[in-house]
Amino acid sequence: MRHKMAGVNECFSIGSIVACKTCYNKEIEGEVLAFDPQTKMLILTECPATNGQTPLNDVHIINLSLVSDVQVKKEVNTVPEPPQSLDLYRLNIRVRNQIDEKRRLVTALSASVPPEGQKLFYAISKTIKEVSWQGSNIVVFDTVTITPPYKLDNVRAHAECKALMHIRKVVEKHMREQAAAEAGTSVAGAQTSPQ
Repeated sequence: MRHKMAGVNECFSIGSIVACKTCYNKEIEGEVLAFDPQTKMLILTECPATNGQTPLNDVHIINLSLVSDVQVKKEVNTVPEPPQSLDLYRLNIRVRNQIDEKRRLVTALSASVPPEGQKLFYAISKTIKEVSWQGSNIVVFDTVTITPPYKLDNVRAHAECKALMHIRKVVEKHMREQAAAEAGTSVAGAQTSPQ
């Protein structure tokens, strides 16, 4: 294969515009995002295409060992700005929160409750973080308790509160979604069963 490159140690500056022809005769042109001379991997982004309000870029990872032609259309010699430093404190907090969330969900699995209770627990925990198990009961905000068999009639509060109505709506929505999913599964099963 023929390369229009100065040599194996050729480097592509970030921000340069490069065009190449792949082994499938597809021509790709874009701005260099990264280049690894050891593996001969080049990452290009094409000019942004707009999809509504959000600009989208196609990103191509190209193995230069498999291209027949590479041309630098516009060389950028300026040194790119260093990447912004990471806020390690915020990252550690995010990691810690994610670990706590996973532990809480694992606790839901280890609680000896039926799948209906576990599904409802997951549905509630998607929007409300203050949900836990108290034996086989689901406790939300330390004020609302949902007892087995985890139906709308099983949602009770220690005192009249706004959270009760909200939790009842969440449970009702979950029950509708579960009924629709079960109806869809039984319809699909009936359609695929041999006649």
